[in-house]
Amino acid sequence: MKHIMADLQKIKERGLYRELTYLDAAQGPRTVIEGKSVLLLSSNNYLGLCNDERLKKAAISAIENYGVGSGGSRLTTGSYKLHKELEERLAQFKQTEASLVFNTGYMANLGTIAALADRNWVVFCDRLNHASIIDGCRLSGAKLIVYKHCDMEDLLKKVKKYQGIPGLIVTDGVFSMDGDIAPLEDIVEIAERYQLITMVDDAHATGVLGPNGAGTADYFGLKDRIDIQMGTLSKALASEGGYVAGKQCLIDYLRHRAKSFIYSTALAPQTIAVSLKALEIVKEQPELRKVLLENAKWFQEQLILAGFKIRETKTPIIPIIIGEADAAVQFSRRLLEEGIYIPAIRPPTVPEGTSRLRVSLMATHTREDLSYSLEKIKEVGQKLDII
Repeated sequence: MKHIMADLQKIKERGLYRELTYLDAAQGPRTVIEGKSVLLLSSNNYLGLCNDERLKKAAISAIENYGVGSGGSRLTTGSYKLHKELEERLAQFKQTEASLVFNTGYMANLGTIAALADRNWVVFCDRLNHASIIDGCRLSGAKLIVYKHCDMEDLLKKVKKYQGIPGLIVTDGVFSMDGDIAPLEDIVEIAERYQLITMVDDAHATGVLGPNGAGTADYFGLKDRIDIQMGTLSKALASEGGYVAGKQCLIDYLRHRAKSFIYSTALAPQTIAVSLKALEIVKEQPELRKVLLENAKWFQEQLILAGFKIRETKTPIIPIIIGEADAAVQFSRRLLEEGIYIPAIRPPTVPEGTSRLRVSLMATHTREDLSYSLEKIKEVGQKLDII
C-alpha cells in the first residue's frame, strides 16, 4: 500500500485530490448540499427533467407493473417489452433502421468500438474525445491514431497515410468539457472519400441539438450519412443508460459481439419507462431546448463582457477557463459559499493549465437565477484576480 499512499500524496500536492459532494435533494435549478439550498449550474440535466412529475409517474407505474429489478442480462431473462419499445422509439428518433440499449454510455462506446475494430483496423480519434471512446479504441487492439482537436487538415493527412486499411473515424458530437461541436460535415466527407466508417458520440447533444432534438447528425442534416450514432439516456433524457443507433445489420452484430451488452444485467424496467416518457417530452416540447439554448447564449455573452476567458460554444456547456487547478478549486469553493455549485474540472479530465469551471445550464433555470449567478461569479472572479 505504500505506493498507493505515495501516489495519493502527489495527487494532493498537485491540487488534484478529489472528494465527493453529496446532494440531499433532486437535481433541478436548485438542490440541497449539506442542508443548504444552492443554485445548481453544473448538471447534465439539460432539459430540467430529472424531477419532472411525468417521469416520476412513469417510473412508479413501471415498478407497479414489472417490479424493481430486471433479473438478468438482456439475452437471458432481462429483456422486457419496454426494452423493445424503447429501442424502436430510439431508432425512430434518430431516423435509423434499429438501435440497441446499453447500461451506460461508457459501455456503449466500449462495447461497440471493441466489437467492430480489431488489430487489422485503424481508428482515427479526436484528441479531446471522451475517455470511454479512447478505452474502446485501446481494447479493440486497432491502431489508434489521434488527430488534433477538430483539425480537419490533420485528420485528412493521417487518413491518407493509412488509406486502404479498414478504418473508423470516431468523434464526440459535442465535447463535454469544451461545449464545442465537431465539424461533422467535413468528417463525413473525408470518411466517404476514403471508405471509412463514421461514429459519433452524441451524449451531450441528444435532446438538445437539431430541429428534432436528435443530436448533431440532426443538427447538420447528416442522419443518413453517419454509420454509428451513439448517445446516452442519462443527460437531457434524465434517465440512465446508453444506446447505439444505425443499420439493422450493425445492431444485430453488436447483439452478438458487444461484450458490455452481452454480459451486463439489463437496465431495470422503471429506468426504461423514464427514457420513453422523456423521448415523448422532447418530441412534444421543442420549446424546452429553445429556451435552454437562448439562455446559454445570453449567459455566455455576459461572461465574456465581464472579462472571463470563455470557450465560445453553441451549446449549454460553457467552460470558464481558470488555468491552475488550485485556483479553479478555490473559485468553486467561494461560489459554493455564495450558494452556487459549479465544481472545478481539473486534469486529467482536461489538459494541464486549463482547469475550469464547467457551467452547464438547464431549460428550467430562470433569468433571475442566472442573473444572480453572474453577479456572484463576477464578484468572486474579481476577488481572485481572475478578471
